Order: sequence, then C-alpha cells, then structure tokens
Amino acid sequence: MKMEIRPLLMCFALCVVYATSKPTEKKDRVLHDAPLSSKEHDDGTNFDYDHDAFLGEEEAKTFDDLTPEESKNRLGKIVDKIDADEDGFVTEAELKAWIKKAQKKYIYDNVERQWKDFDMNNDGMISWDEYKNVTYGTYLDDLESDDGYNYKQMMARDERRFKMADGNGDHIADKEEFTAFLHPEEYEHMKDIVVLETMEDIDKNGDGFIGLEEYIGDMYNHEDEMDEPEWVATEREQFSEFRDKNKDGKMDKEETMDWILPADYDHAEAEAKHLVYESDTNKDGKLTKEEILNKYDLFVGSQATDFGEALVRHEEF
Repeated sequence: MKMEIRPLLMCFALCVVYATSKPTEKKDRVLHDAPLSSKEHDDGTNFDYDHDAFLGEEEAKTFDDLTPEESKNRLGKIVDKIDADEDGFVTEAELKAWIKKAQKKYIYDNVERQWKDFDMNNDGMISWDEYKNVTYGTYLDDLESDDGYNYKQMMARDERRFKMADGNGDHIADKEEFTAFLHPEEYEHMKDIVVLETMEDIDKNGDGFIGLEEYIGDMYNHEDEMDEPEWVATEREQFSEFRDKNKDGKMDKEETMDWILPADYDHAEAEAKHLVYESDTNKDGKLTKEEILNKYDLFVGSQATDFGEALVRHEEF
C-alpha cells in the first residue's frame, strides 16, 4: 500500500548525498540553505537577483511581457499577503518570512503531492494512524520482515518524529505539522530530531556518541583496502581540530548539531534588509504598499525594465 513512497520517507527528506557509486566519493551530511538565486547580486546592472529572491527562481523567470500596470497590480495583491498582521505595513520580519516561503516553495509543492496519499478520510488532516496504515499497512502483521528492512524500528522512528512535529500533541497533523514531519531540517523545533536521527545512523557501537572512525566510516566507503583519498585525511584533521570541540575523541549532540546544522549567513534576512533599505522612502523602517509599488521593478520587473521577472498567477504561494 503506497510503499513506493518509502524511499523518500526513509531519506527523511534530508539533503544527504550517499556514496552509492564510487567508494572514493564523499558523503556530505551538512545541511545548508540553498542560495536565493544563481545570479550575481548587482543592482547596478539589473535586479535579477532580487526578483529571484522575492519570488523564487522558477516563478521569477516565467513571463517577461507583463505591462508595468499588470505587474504593479499583481504585486499589490502579494503585498497584502506579506502583511501578515494586516496593519498596512510590511516589516523586515514579514519580508524575511515571505522570502523564505518563496524559496521553500518546492517543499510545499512536495507536501501537496503527498497529502492526498495520506489523508485517507479527506478531512484536511493526517493522523498518525493514517500515516502508519498507508506507509506500513502491508507489514503491520510482520514488522520484522525478511526483506532486509526492520519495519518495527522504522515505524518507531517515524512515530517519534511525528510526535515531535505534532505541536499540540493530538496525534493529528495539519499541513504545517506534516511539512515539519517530512522536512524537519526546515524547522527550528525539529532540529533536535534531525541531530538524533543522524547520530543514530552513524553511531554503530551504540554509545550515544560519534567517534572518529564512525565519522569517517559514514562518509567514506572503504573497499579493497585501497589507499584513502586525500580528502579523508583532511576530514580526520577536521574532526580532531574542529568537530570534536572538547577534545574527548568523540562528538556529542551539541557538536553534531554544529556540524550538520551550521549557523550559516542568513541570506533571506540580508535580502529583506536590502529591499526595505532601497524602498523605504520615509526611512521609518517599514514599507507601505505605495512604497513597494513605487519600486516595483526592484521586486518583480516588467516589460518596461526588460528584466522579465514578473508575476504570472493570481494564486501563487
């Protein structure tokens, strides 16, 4: 029953690159935010980067033939959505939240695709029982199958994560809670479970820590006792010098979190500050709809700007 989705869920939607082809390839467990745009941020030349950041790259490149009037009209409707508290102003925090949402649109699209598979009674919610029955239904009578998977262990791990994502503890997930379940790396309150699952994957001796050989063994597939590539020696140094901060020869929970979830530069926050700075005519630290529309070409562009980034659908996001 729907077992074709199992590989996705087994990966827990984390950006982990497994060395499945060449044993010398490196597996990377570090989770970084994707860049806001593949283009250079040079407002002196064009506003392409800002358009990508504000809308998401796919949305930004769709149409290049909207008139300025059409562009402003659709931008105005988006401004209303960005103004979360409906006070008539767009703050840096609201802009940052919008930019992050635009950049994560692929995640929300993925959840939408999966939603109908799990919401069996079509009540707009997904209970743990619904998820369990869809994912493990054919194995519930024999969770310790002989096909190489320990479904009992997998189900317990899924249930633990489901409970963590279920904010109100009612064993039922709404859309946001289910998104946190499928993509825990995107949510602050789910970071502990990301670290715990990572440590369980790597900690082969079950002592609750990640030792040097476990660390290396997770990212490097030894084969035929061939000479280790140079990057393996570099990783050994990285472990000793930077990963193992307290120099006890192993990584604990906090050290593992610093490794896989580094405190990256916040591109969304920087872009929000930039958009406010460039558009805030009266310098009160927040934007009115009029201020944004007056600088519409910074946010979206149109025929008149020749940049081509525009709003196409009334229903985006």
